[in-house]
Amino acid sequence: MLNNLLIIPNTAIFSNQTNNLKSYFSIQIKIAARKFLDFGVHPVLGVLLILVGFIAFSEYLFHQISFAAYLFAFVSLTFTSALSAQKRNDFLQLCFPEKRYKSVRTIENTLASLPFVIFLVYKQNLLVAVILLFISLLFAWSNFRTNFNFTLPTPFYKKPFEFIVGFRKTILLLIGACFIEFIALSVNNFNLGIFALAIVFLIVLTFYTTPENEIFVWNFIVSPTKFLLSKIKIALFFSSLLSLPFVATLVSFYPEKYLIILATWLIGFMLIITVILAKYAAYPSEMNLPEGIVIALGLSFPPLLLIFAPYFYFKAIQKLKPYLP
Repeated sequence: MLNNLLIIPNTAIFSNQTNNLKSYFSIQIKIAARKFLDFGVHPVLGVLLILVGFIAFSEYLFHQISFAAYLFAFVSLTFTSALSAQKRNDFLQLCFPEKRYKSVRTIENTLASLPFVIFLVYKQNLLVAVILLFISLLFAWSNFRTNFNFTLPTPFYKKPFEFIVGFRKTILLLIGACFIEFIALSVNNFNLGIFALAIVFLIVLTFYTTPENEIFVWNFIVSPTKFLLSKIKIALFFSSLLSLPFVATLVSFYPEKYLIILATWLIGFMLIITVILAKYAAYPSEMNLPEGIVIALGLSFPPLLLIFAPYFYFKAIQKLKPYLP
C-alpha cells in the first residue's frame, strides 16, 4: 500500500504546484486519504488502525525474535528503498530544482523510517536506530540508476502474470525471507523458521490484491468456474515452488514437528485460494473493507477460511459472468 500512496500523478497542474514543498506534501496526503476512502475506511480511522497494527506487530516481533532489531531495520529499508526508484526520482527532478528535490527526498525518507526509528529507540536499540536513520538518508540521495537494461528472470512462464510481476517487485522481500530462514536454522529457532515460511505466503498474497484490466479476463474465453479453477491451480503450483525449499529445510531440521510445518503450509494455500476468490468477488473494483475484514478473520482463525472461501466463490461467479461466457 505504501508504494501506491507514493505514486506521483503525472499532470501539468501537479508539475506547476510541486515547486512548493507544502503543495507537494498536501497532494500526497490527499492521495493517501483517497486510497483509504476507496478502501472504505475513513482516513483518520485508517491511520489509527495502521498505527495500532504496527505497534502490535512490532511488540510481537521483539517478543518472539532475539535479533528482531535487525529484521525491523531490514523491513524499514525495504520501504525507503522503494522511494529511490529511478522513474519516480526522474519525475521528481523534473518538478523540483536540485536543492528542493534533495529536501523532498530527505523529508520523505525520514518520515518513512521514523516509526521504525522511534520504536527501536523505545526498545533501547540506539545503535541500530542511528544506523537505520543514516542509511535512510543515504537512500534519499540515491535513485539506484543503472546504465544497462536488465530484466530479472523468473522461474514462472508467461501465463501467471501475477507471479512474474509480483516476483520482480518483491524479490528483496523474498531474499529477506530466505535470510530469516537461514538465521532460524543457524540459531535453532523453529518459530522463526515458521515465520519465514509465513512471510513467503504473505508475499504471494500481495500478488493478487490488485485487479487486472478486463481484457486479461476476456482472453480466457472460459466459464467463470473454469477461470477461477485455473487461477487457483496456477497460484497453488507456483506458490508451492516458492515455499517448498522452506518446508523441506524445516522438515529436515525438525522432523518431529512435521505436522505443524504441514499445517502452516496448508493454511498458506487456503489463504491464497480465499484471497483469489475475494479478489474476483470484488472485481472489477479492488478488494474493499468487507473483504479485508473477512481475510483478517481468516488469518486470526484459519478454520473460518472453510466458510469464507465458498462465500467468495459464489460471489466471484456472479461478478465474472459479464466478462466470461
